[in-house]
Amino acid sequence: MKTLFIGGIKSGKSLNAEKYIQKLSKSKPLYLATTEFIDEGMQERIDAHKAQRQDRFITVEEALELSKEIQKHEQSPILVECLSIWVNNMLYHQKGVDDMIAEINSVMMQDREIVFVINDVSCGVIPDNKLARDFVDVNGKIAQLVASECDAVYHVVAGIATQIK
Repeated sequence: MKTLFIGGIKSGKSLNAEKYIQKLSKSKPLYLATTEFIDEGMQERIDAHKAQRQDRFITVEEALELSKEIQKHEQSPILVECLSIWVNNMLYHQKGVDDMIAEINSVMMQDREIVFVINDVSCGVIPDNKLARDFVDVNGKIAQLVASECDAVYHVVAGIATQIK
């Protein structure tokens, strides 16, 4: 089974996804962290996520090759946090949409219980620069692809997750 949690930044999607996956797992689930680019602000966010999940997960970090990393581990279920950061990483490393779609398809083909988290960045204005527009467009395409392949999709607003699929 594959599940997606989608919502705005600081909507509570990560906490909801963590609680959801813990109900599915008899042991510590795998937390696949995608953050690669760290500045002081990102470090604060990372620290907050680490404090939130405490020692309830086995955490591994992988910025680009999600499918290969998932295959390395026998733990199931797996929480992929966060696909939007992964999209950012892929764009930074000059990977195209086709590369991203191929990677997501490879992940989706795995017979594993996987929970995904992604930001919904589609409700704002059209960005004024190409890189930001590219990010919004690609993030939206990846969100649509993952949602279409997931068994369940939850939209999170103000900490409340509502199942939409």
